[in-house]
Amino acid sequence: MTKEDLASILNGREYTKEITKEEAQQAKESGLVVVFGASDDLIEFRGAINDEAGGDDEDLVALTKEGLPKNECDEVDCPYFEKLLENMPKIKVFWEKDGYCWKYEAPFPVAEFDIFEDGEKYCRGIVFDINSLETKADNQ
Repeated sequence: MTKEDLASILNGREYTKEITKEEAQQAKESGLVVVFGASDDLIEFRGAINDEAGGDDEDLVALTKEGLPKNECDEVDCPYFEKLLENMPKIKVFWEKDGYCWKYEAPFPVAEFDIFEDGEKYCRGIVFDINSLETKADNQ
């Protein structure tokens, strides 16, 4: 399955019914990640990454091929973790943009899909291939 195939399947779904367990498993097996919004502060990841992150307008969410990076430091503002984040690809989060509650931009190829709530645009989600994630160190 390609990212475009999966985005086409998910397009037009209703909020809270974005992706089935079977589709998430198929995405995982295909190396795909589905990103969509939930509530007013959550970014959901399904497929090759199965996690969630808090998010707000114009936040940047770093990603690795293993998933969301975890801060192993005791400090919230750990300088070593911040340095690691600098080299990771990031999704930019938008709240209330272009008529959507949630919208995302990425520096790597994505396929987009729309989620609705009560017939209104709710989220412009994205699907991407986990192998498209490269850190700056990967390119050196």
